[in-house]
Amino acid sequence: MDYAFYLRKFHQAASEIPEEKLSKYGLKISVDTVLESVALKVYKPEWTGEPQSPLDAEGRIFFSVWVNDKTIRENKIYYNIHALKLRALKVYKISSREFAQNFRQEFLKYHKDWPNVKVNYGPLTLMEGWLDLKPDHIEKDVYELAQRFLNISSIIDSVLEQYKK
Repeated sequence: MDYAFYLRKFHQAASEIPEEKLSKYGLKISVDTVLESVALKVYKPEWTGEPQSPLDAEGRIFFSVWVNDKTIRENKIYYNIHALKLRALKVYKISSREFAQNFRQEFLKYHKDWPNVKVNYGPLTLMEGWLDLKPDHIEKDVYELAQRFLNISSIIDSVLEQYKK
């Protein structure tokens, strides 16, 4: 896998997302190499057990778009929302299965806007989907997926609100 190529494309996509829009939702973006994948992550520090270091927190919720050798062989770019170790989010009392169920119930209103998406996973993966990998469209596709997430990120906030201690 040509990491430099994909990192460049993902960084270009991230740079197109207006900082004002991210700030409006309290969201942050990271582009990095993670587990032999190039990934863009969109997250909110408050969605973690450690807001000072949200990317390394044990418990966290985030949206990601990624490619790796396997996805490239499949000619796909994947995306998902992860909810990892929610019990580590100290200001909430959360059952992961219940949280996933409540999120998915709200997400179904937007399901049609997400290509090839499925929600029939365990509680760690709230939803996951993919797009055809088109090297000349990577920046546009990653940007559009991130924009779609910005439009639904409030679902996470509203579902989390139900679990505040």
